[in-house]
Amino acid sequence: MAYLGPRLGPSRIFLPAVSVFRLLGSVGMDDMGLAVSRSPLERLDFDNVALKKLPLDSSDEPGVRQVKGACFTRVKPTPLTKPRFVAVSHEALALLGLDGEEVLNDPLGPEYLSGSKVMPGSEPAAHCYCGHQFGQFAGQLGDGAACYLGEVKVPPGQDPVLLRENPSGRWEIQVKGAGLTPYSRQADGRKVLRSSIREFLCSEVMFFLGVPTTRAGSIVTSDSRVVRDVYYSGHPRNERCSVVLRIAPTFLRFGSFEIFKQPDEFTGRRGPSCGRDEIRGQMMDYVIEMFYPEIQQNYPDRVERNVAFFREVMVRTARLVAQWQCVGFCHGVLNTDNMSILGLTLDYGPYGFMDRFDPDFICNASDNSGRYSYKAQPAICRWNLVKLAEALDPELPPDRAEAVMDEYLDLYNGFYLDNMRKKLGLLTKTEPEDEMLITELLQTMHNTGADFTNTFRSLSQISCPSEGETEEDVNRKASDLLLEQCASLEELKAANKPSMDPRELAMLLSMAQSNPALFQMISDRATVARQLDRLSKLRDLMETSQEELKTKQAEDWSRWITCYRKRLARELEGQSDMAAVQEERVRVMDSTNPRVILRNYIAQNAIEAAENGDFSEVQRVLKVLEKPFSSQPGLEFPAWVGGGEQGERDEGEEHQQEAASTSTSAARDPVPYHSKPPAWANEICVT
Repeated sequence: MAYLGPRLGPSRIFLPAVSVFRLLGSVGMDDMGLAVSRSPLERLDFDNVALKKLPLDSSDEPGVRQVKGACFTRVKPTPLTKPRFVAVSHEALALLGLDGEEVLNDPLGPEYLSGSKVMPGSEPAAHCYCGHQFGQFAGQLGDGAACYLGEVKVPPGQDPVLLRENPSGRWEIQVKGAGLTPYSRQADGRKVLRSSIREFLCSEVMFFLGVPTTRAGSIVTSDSRVVRDVYYSGHPRNERCSVVLRIAPTFLRFGSFEIFKQPDEFTGRRGPSCGRDEIRGQMMDYVIEMFYPEIQQNYPDRVERNVAFFREVMVRTARLVAQWQCVGFCHGVLNTDNMSILGLTLDYGPYGFMDRFDPDFICNASDNSGRYSYKAQPAICRWNLVKLAEALDPELPPDRAEAVMDEYLDLYNGFYLDNMRKKLGLLTKTEPEDEMLITELLQTMHNTGADFTNTFRSLSQISCPSEGETEEDVNRKASDLLLEQCASLEELKAANKPSMDPRELAMLLSMAQSNPALFQMISDRATVARQLDRLSKLRDLMETSQEELKTKQAEDWSRWITCYRKRLARELEGQSDMAAVQEERVRVMDSTNPRVILRNYIAQNAIEAAENGDFSEVQRVLKVLEKPFSSQPGLEFPAWVGGGEQGERDEGEEHQQEAASTSTSAARDPVPYHSKPPAWANEICVT
């Protein structure tokens, strides 16, 4: 959940010059009294194999409960009041053979895609799974807000690349925020506009960045309301219930296999299907046959098949987290229940794309220990794979799983270095010192507070050495280019300000010496070490002027650029057409280093506009993010800049009250989508 701190002042509402809205009709009746189908969603061809192949809960008992011996429970989505579209992804809906404009103009579209009305052939259900959350086994979790609608057969003519990635021939669709299920625990099964917009946009930008991900087809909002206290601060507010349509080959996850877990040695919790080993085998058969058919065909021996399956999940996970690291993406909640069995990015909650490079970057304000920080992600994914291996035992012998896991680190490093070489334009040769060059680049970025995305994007403007140029001039121009992406003195001071009160820090330091056992219960050495490191850096910055800082930053970059250009010179060795090498280098770099990512401030602008009734910014941001590597003339700024284009208005209840004034977003100084974040972005907190 994203929330902008109160220091930004009272919210004001943006009103476009013209209000545009979509009239929502109802299904008409012909003269014979028969319903006329006007909805393309009623033509979807469902084949709900998961419900046929995996055990279904035999109980229809309402309310939250433990579900034993089953993978799915049939549920009834809770209808929304006056559902209406916020946005749709044309490309995601095309996976289902749907035309986005046709869906937008369908009077029944918002009802069907929010779960308020059930499509013909759909069989709403909730999936039972468990998970390790922040390192502790949490027992039964499950789809507390998501609802499986069914599996839609792949339409004729689908891209062969997509079919290779989804060999099952079906797309599972689910709605997130459709109401209570047996797995809702203490929650209400609803999602609000803030979280729904963030999930919708990030699902799509990750796809267009080339990162494996679940997809999002639409967002529907409504006049239904729920109360949310974002920070549990005693200041709750009513928010609109909203629903995201999610699309993937399957939403099965590591935690799906943890429902069989024996009592945990630390928490004492057990999986609801503990002792039902036959279901584990059933699930493995289903997953491998449906989504890993080559493994099923190539390994007639069951144990060898299962080992090959686990190894492929390990490879996909290592490749995925390497891609996250290379685009500066931090998931935020890498629990085992948020890890896809297909190696997809799954469950977009308190995620964040890193702005200023910081290996200790934590995007989730609830992650006090930094367990899921940016630099921790590769190791955490390995930890989660180990937990998956434990959940697959005895189908997966522990010694064979251990041998597979021994490959993880080398595989991850290989994927990471391959991606980083492309980001640096090192294409013709692989040199042993490349790893050090990359490490020194990241260290320089960290020392100078450089923007992660924009620094990498700028590197293609540093050319390979050529005759007739002065090295000093080239180096100075390159340094000036990269200095534009560095943090100012005030920004670095703010970034290095300890988040812990000095008195609390002093108390913990004393406790670590006098009572180590108590210290371990309430804190940890890594957290305290981070606070001390920040304090040390802040003291140094307090004794530095802006001019001294800039001089130091220029020296740091000049030193690295010299090493980089020497490495680029080796790219040209043995090449007859140096201009062609340089052209290809720039092409690869500019198609690997994005120009635009979903920064928190971009999402926040779209959220605030939507909460105030203007959905056009959500749609505009999606359009920008569909081409993250390209410059798009006319789409550099939010819609309201310079008078703004006329946006689509929400005509829901309380419209008159919400439309009282101009939005906070419109009142701020605008920055382009590809810019470093503005100062106010530091106030955004995601939990």
